[in-house]
This record gives sequence, C-alpha cells and structure tokens, in this order.
Amino acid sequence: MDYAALVSTEALQFSAATDVGNTRPHNEDNFLIDRALSLFIVADGMGGHAAGEVASAIAVRTVHEEIKRERQLLADFVTGARGASRATARDVIALLEHAVQVACSKIYEEALADPTKRGMGTTLSALLVAGSQGFVAHVGDSRVYLAHSSTIEQLTVDHTVSNELIARGKLTPAQIQKINKAHAITRALGVVERTKVDTLVVEVVPGDTFVLATDGLTGYLTSSNELLAHIDAAKDPEKAAKSLVHLAKERGGRDNITVVCVHVAGDRNSNPTRAQRLALKRDVLSRMPLFARLKERELLRVMQAASVRAFDAGDIVIREGTSGDELFIVLRGHVLVERSGEPLTRLGVGEHFGEMALLRAVPRSATVRAEEPAELIILRRADFFDILRNEHEIAVKMLWQFLGVLANRLDQTSSELREAISTRGAVDVNVLHDPTVEIFGGLDRSDSAPPGRAPSDPTPE
Repeated sequence: MDYAALVSTEALQFSAATDVGNTRPHNEDNFLIDRALSLFIVADGMGGHAAGEVASAIAVRTVHEEIKRERQLLADFVTGARGASRATARDVIALLEHAVQVACSKIYEEALADPTKRGMGTTLSALLVAGSQGFVAHVGDSRVYLAHSSTIEQLTVDHTVSNELIARGKLTPAQIQKINKAHAITRALGVVERTKVDTLVVEVVPGDTFVLATDGLTGYLTSSNELLAHIDAAKDPEKAAKSLVHLAKERGGRDNITVVCVHVAGDRNSNPTRAQRLALKRDVLSRMPLFARLKERELLRVMQAASVRAFDAGDIVIREGTSGDELFIVLRGHVLVERSGEPLTRLGVGEHFGEMALLRAVPRSATVRAEEPAELIILRRADFFDILRNEHEIAVKMLWQFLGVLANRLDQTSSELREAISTRGAVDVNVLHDPTVEIFGGLDRSDSAPPGRAPSDPTPE
C-alpha cells in the first residue's frame, strides 16, 4: 500500500516561499517538504562565512533522513498495527525528538571539524502529519501556527532571552523591552552537542491551516491575527506563502524570509463529529478549575496527554476499594457514584472525579459506573507528572490551582463539620481521618492522610 495514502484521510495542500530579503547577501534559511511523509520543516541558520546555510541544510536533511528511515513506524501508527502492539503517539514524538537530536550532533561535529564554522547553528520547526494528528518539534525562534475556526494559535514558544525571563517571573514584558538583545535565542541546533526539543501533538481536522515561518516573517507581524487575515485573504497555500513573504519585504526585509503553508482540504462541516468532539474536549478541560488559567498552547499540551475512553451502559469506571492513578472528566453521557451500594450522586458533562489520584495513591472511596453510553477524558498520574517535569510554567499554574481547589474544599468541609457538630452534638473523629474519602464532581470531600502517616510519594515510577 502506498504510504502517502495512509497519512491522512484528508488531502493536504501546501506551498512554500523563501526569499533572501532586502539586506542579507545570501539566504541561510532552508525548508523541506516531503509529500509522501507529510513532513514539513523550516530552519533558520546562523554563523559567519555562510556557515548558517550549512547548519540549516544539515538540519533539514538529517531530520528528513531519520524520519524516512522509520516510515514503517509511521505507517503502523496510522493503521494501528506494529507487530503485537500498536505504535503510539509517544513513539512518533520519540522519533521526532531523536531525529532533531541527531541533526544537532551532526551540526556540532561539523563545526568542530572546520574552524571556519565554529559556533554555527540553526533553529528548526517541523510538522509531521500522521493520520488525524499533527506532530510538532521545535527548537529556536522559528514558529508554527495553527489557524482553525476563524482563530489562530501560535503552537510554539520562542526560545529567547525575553521569554525565558518572563517564564521564570524575573521581569515583566514592559521591563524586557529595555534589555539589549532580549530577543537573542537561548536554544539552537549545533551550538552544543545536544539540546532540549519542544514537542506538541494536535488533532487535525478539515479546514485547518498550519504556517511554519522563520523570524524573517514573524518579526514583522503585529499580531497573530494579522497572519490569519493574510491566510483568509489568499484562499490557498501558494498565494498565502507569497503574500506573507511580500509583507515581510515591504516592511523592511532585514532578514531571510521563509514560509511554509499547509492546508487540510475540506470544510470543518465535512466531518462535524470529529470537529465537535475536539471542540467539546477543549471546552470541558478549559472549564475545569485545575486547567482554567492555562493558555491555549498549554491547554493543547494537556489535551495531548489526556485520552478519551468509551464506556457502555453499566460498565464500571472505578471500583470502591481498588487503587487508581487517573483523573476522569465526563465528556458525554452520565455516570453514577455509589458507596457501599448506596447512590451518592450523578455526574454529567464537564464534571469530574478522582483528581486526588493524580497526587497520591489511595484506595478509591466509591464505585462509579456508566449510567448510559458515556465517554470520559482520562489523565493518568504518570502523564500529569510528565507535564509538571517538562513544562515548568504549566506546572506552576496547575499546582496553584490545585492548592486553591483544596483550600476551598477544606473551607467547605470545615463549615459542614461545624454544622454537623451544632446539629448532632458529636462527630465520629475517625471519619475526619478516613484516607479513602475522595473528591467527586462538585462535591467537597477531604482527602487527608491519617495522623502519623505521610501521604504516598506521588512521583510516578
């Protein structure tokens, strides 16, 4: 079977444009498009004596070669077969990261071998479309955008001095403007032997448009919406790419300019179910207190880690007394919560249960079963901690939100305790120390460890 036929059920339309600009003597940008692999790359080289051009060329060529070598893995991911086990999104992400690291090492070794190329490096932003998912790998300050449903999001974060300082809370954006070389990049391929690669996975639906661009374009954009306006006005990838290059040159063109536009053919209404499910998943997650303060790109990172599982009517989701490590959010249908066979509550779309399992291993305090055919968003503790380890800005926001949720629930529990004492005159203190009490939906229940025993180490093995 032709691999190109496996890549996506929707046809991809794409085009690229590159220009030396108005002031540079030669073009150090490089790009690559592989129709069969649905692979798109832009790279912006840096270094004297045309070394930047060498670095960017090595980068796109090496990443392409490494991914092409594993084309069977990609085919297995799309078809859902890989020997006895299915190739997963994690496998594809690992492949992208490996390919970029190999490119980084090759550029570094080339620079060591030739003194005239010492210090050369390159940015790299890549998009690989496999099935209904788009995989992004990114190092430096080139960018990847996604335009969909009359909105546009920057999927990558520039690795610059200014962004690093803002992310660490050292300076405000206003203060950054006064710093010399605030936009100098902090991460590139080839400057050191290995580098950290940012990755992201997004769902792809008809009507989506991806734009990969070097800072020769993005440095002249007043906002992401300006980019969206050019895409909408152009109507097709070829005209959009040429229009954006012209825009950069018209506004100064002090750097090389490279743009790759990738459009998923068709209208979102041609596959309304998948588009609606994606929008619902995003909406449900964004309304959860734990994720309420996340930006769009950060929410996409959580969506990448979360999976969706279907349950038939009567299926047990979790069973009282068993251990668990998953947070559940109702995406469709209703579930019933029971303890010792007695009903406690009924949860619907957007309601959640089991979030304390993300932090510590305690027995489930109730049984939850699907009342009707239902779909649940599931986030595992290991994936949650993977986000905390690798996405520091997201980690700070989510942990603060977690503290806020716990504080609010502790206040309500204290209030309920006072009310119980006033009405009954006494409370069984053992209830207050019950480690199996867990949080369900909007109900507020404590999750304290018993006296003298520390909570289990939440770090996943």
